[in-house]
This record gives sequence, C-alpha cells and structure tokens, in this order.
Amino acid sequence: MDIKRPAALLCSAFMLYIGTACSQQADKQESISSAVSDTFSYVFDFSDFKEFELSSSDLHDGVWDTVITKTANGSNRSPQLSWAPVEGAGCYAIFMVDTTAGNWLHWKSVSEGETELPAGWAPENEYKGPYPPSGTHNYEVYVFAMKQAPERIKGGFDASNEKMYDFMKELDGDGGNIISYGHILGTYTHGD
Repeated sequence: MDIKRPAALLCSAFMLYIGTACSQQADKQESISSAVSDTFSYVFDFSDFKEFELSSSDLHDGVWDTVITKTANGSNRSPQLSWAPVEGAGCYAIFMVDTTAGNWLHWKSVSEGETELPAGWAPENEYKGPYPPSGTHNYEVYVFAMKQAPERIKGGFDASNEKMYDFMKELDGDGGNIISYGHILGTYTHGD
C-alpha cells in the first residue's frame, strides 16, 4: 500500500487549517483595531486637533521591546518617547493604554515642556509596564500638547478605565486647551 498519498492529503489538510486559522486571527485583529478606533473617534473626535509625529526607540515593527514590560524578562521602565516641540504648549500629558484590556491605564504623566523623554523617565507611581495575562495586547501611547496643565488628570492608574477617552477629552477643558496630539501603537505578546 502506498502511504504517500494519504500522508500528502493529511499534510494538505493541515496546511489549509493553519492558513485558515492565521487568516481568522488577522481578521480578528483587524476587527479589534477597527472597533478600538471607532470607539475612540466616537467618544473623542480627533479631527478637531492637528496630529504631530510621536516616536519611540523602544518600538520596532509595531512591537514594544520587552524591556518596557513588567514581566520576568522586562525592566518595567517607561519607553523612550520623542516629538517636536509644539508652539504654544505649556505641558504635555502622556498616557499608555492597553485598549485590549478595557483601557487599562499603564502610564499617566505630565511633562512640563520636555519633548525628549529618555527610557525610564516616568517614576513607578506613574508607569507600570505591560504584563498581559495571555495573548497579544495593543498598547497605545497618546501625548497631548496643552496650553495649560490641568488641575488633575483623571483615570485609575494600573486599572481598567471605562471612561478613559472621556478623561482625555476633559484635558481640553471648555475647549481650546489641547493644541495637538501624537499617537503610536505597539503590541506585546504574553511570554515574549
């Protein structure tokens, strides 16, 4: 009996299964990103603000370096961030939000004018790195250039924040306090 044919069929079936699973995962990720984007734009209309370029040397090909995480392999240090100074900005509010986990707030700081934040800039009471319990999570960093510092920035640190985007919107006060914003998105996968 020739076992090559059944083995080839089994191998083909397995490859089809893997291809379908990968396609479904990509569709799921796109759906999640779209839902996050839709939710964010519904609550907080970014079209009112100019966007500036925000970058991090700790983000490579859309993946955060392990060193920023609060895991066995990480150092729990805030990522390096940089952006060009925004004219008229008196301060910048910085957030890192895990949009995959109910807007889990990992970073909440105010920079009094610094636009080049070195790695580890944020103190422990303002930054706790990613530590997803499983799977791949989206960690989004937002920097808001503001004319004046708010009295306080709302949002439960190291906790889920159902109204996170409302808290960000409140930075604008009665309107006109937010000048512009920067945004970057990176993922981190449990076990990396």
